[in-house]
Amino acid sequence: MSKHHVSTTINGEPTEFLCEPQLTLLDVLRDELHLTGSKEGCSSGDCGACSVTVDGRLVCSCLILAVEAEGRAIETIEGMARGHDLHPLQRKFLEHAALQCGYCTPGLLSGKPGPGWSRPPTNCEASEFASATGAAKATVKAEHS
Repeated sequence: MSKHHVSTTINGEPTEFLCEPQLTLLDVLRDELHLTGSKEGCSSGDCGACSVTVDGRLVCSCLILAVEAEGRAIETIEGMARGHDLHPLQRKFLEHAALQCGYCTPGLLSGKPGPGWSRPPTNCEASEFASATGAAKATVKAEHS
């Protein structure tokens, strides 16, 4: 089977890779690009452990083919911190011990509200965030305390 050439941006960096057409974005992120923060949990898009953003939209990387990343901007958990400076949500997770076993934590953090959020989310928005990332509503509170 022939491999496809994909040009994309991952965590702000132009990235190119070759992949077989049936590989998921999660497969390529972990196995080819060695970005292992996103995890495979359910392979059906229900758990959120594989969550990344594609063009600013939260998606399950286990459900997207890697070839669909062509020309897209992808953000993973690895791109959340800036060097040694943690994102405020990462700091809050640490401060409030908002970690369980840690397996799904990267997916929860990847689903963070985007840079356009200049105010705390409404209850409805917080519920949507929690639902989209598989997070418990109590976890979302960590960001705004």
